[in-house]
Amino acid sequence: MSNPVIETEEHRALRASVAALGKRYGREYFARVVAEGKHTDELWTEAAKLGYLGVNLPEEYGGGGGGITELSIVLEELGAAGCPLLMLVVSPAICGTVIARFGTEEQKRAWLPGLADGSRKMAFGITEPDAGSNSHRITTTARRDPDTGEWVLNGRKVFISGVDIADATLIVGRTEDARTGKLKACLFIVPRDAPGFGRSQIAMELAAPEKQFELTLDDVRLPADALVGDEDAGLLQLFAGLNPERIMTAAFALGMGRYAVERAVDYARTRQVWKEPIGAHQAVAHPLAQVHIELELARLMMQKATHLYDTGDDMGAGEAANMAKYAAAEAAVRAVDQAVHTLGGNGLTHEYGLATLITAARVARIAPVSREMILNYVSHQSLGLPKSY
Repeated sequence: MSNPVIETEEHRALRASVAALGKRYGREYFARVVAEGKHTDELWTEAAKLGYLGVNLPEEYGGGGGGITELSIVLEELGAAGCPLLMLVVSPAICGTVIARFGTEEQKRAWLPGLADGSRKMAFGITEPDAGSNSHRITTTARRDPDTGEWVLNGRKVFISGVDIADATLIVGRTEDARTGKLKACLFIVPRDAPGFGRSQIAMELAAPEKQFELTLDDVRLPADALVGDEDAGLLQLFAGLNPERIMTAAFALGMGRYAVERAVDYARTRQVWKEPIGAHQAVAHPLAQVHIELELARLMMQKATHLYDTGDDMGAGEAANMAKYAAAEAAVRAVDQAVHTLGGNGLTHEYGLATLITAARVARIAPVSREMILNYVSHQSLGLPKSY
């Protein structure tokens, strides 16, 4: 499952190397970190030293010179080993990509080397309490101070991952004159210690080292160069980050699904309550074979999305990235459910470590965009059907 023939030799080598790293840490390490309320710092640091965190970033800024294809392999294989790094979705994939493509030379020099070597992290803030899935209702506003030229930001964000361990957050807002009408998105780098920039942790029923936060921006003043890219091209820049986000969410889900299936298959091979191991019975074997197929199909769509994105086809990548995220999330939810069911009561025990995935698998269905909004996208953009909103 880890060596699809459509991958290059270099990609297969990367996959094997990351899998070996993940195996050295594994689910026990991940569970211990969560139980102790800590972060996966050791794994993050080692992955950085091996060049995996910045594999998608430009070589001239310390990255590996690859693309989302390579970064998705890293996240998938770590997830398949039971120790995914959620901040890979946020820091190098979204923020690193946006800065690499649209940032000024000063922004690239300031941030990309640190994102590549793991010494710096960046969070991403787009979701708002009253906007939900409708990003066009974003109310976080930015206005220029006519006297100083500074930007002044006001607003709220919710369900923002890893703000406590991030050096800055890439905040999505709109210029003050665009409170209504079409979204005129602008992206700002907000340092974690900026005056007026507050955060409060959201209590989650989710076993993950990365915490979720609600953010408040109360007259946060930023220098003129905090704006990433062109003020009038914000939407293009925004989706340059959202497509990798969807692709990496697919990779996250695929890794989780693979981990669950592997645990279930190992159990089904050895668990014996009648003459043969339970895996010999079709009622057990066929559902596992089905979710394995679904995961493989989802990966093929993800690979299509990474290829389109890395070759510069943003429009094509948008469709494929949404489809990949949808397919991988659905496959992961079914894979986890079937894995738990295969183990029966043992599937709910702490010893086997599958029960926590029931909640975790739902995340890929909900975030960063719900399955229903993806179906809306496909029905409108791919099939040409009219909108209901």
